[in-house]
Amino acid sequence: MKFNWGTGIVIAIVSFMIFILQYVIKVQTNSAYDNELVTENYYQEEVEVDGEYNRELNSNNMKSAVQFELAPEGVLIVFSDEFDYKDITGTIFLYRPSNQKLDFEIPISLSSSNLLIPNKDLVDGRWNITVDWEYKNKGYRYTEYLNLK
Repeated sequence: MKFNWGTGIVIAIVSFMIFILQYVIKVQTNSAYDNELVTENYYQEEVEVDGEYNRELNSNNMKSAVQFELAPEGVLIVFSDEFDYKDITGTIFLYRPSNQKLDFEIPISLSSSNLLIPNKDLVDGRWNITVDWEYKNKGYRYTEYLNLK
């Protein structure tokens, strides 16, 4: 067989295809290259965007619906004095962008206008904290991005 430029091009293309295929197989099978979705119910959550937007508008129309304070014991969530804390119901979702296994949700149960998320539940780094609550049949939602150290 004679080696000419056409044979060289075919060998180069086949070599490149083999390289790309082995790379794709490596990325898909190795757990170090985690390629999961941000959430499991992505499409369902997309449908609920309008409701979330309206709840965010409700909380933005208030002077300070919720405030976050970093305390030595953890993250302190302080609800506005405009709310009677006994009538607040809802959830707090803590989302860790770098690791889905650290995400968790806690129900809001208040004995005062403050709620403490203890440090033992949080690791250092970025957290997206979403407070989604209802007060007198009106929904509110507020998100804060915190870097804990």
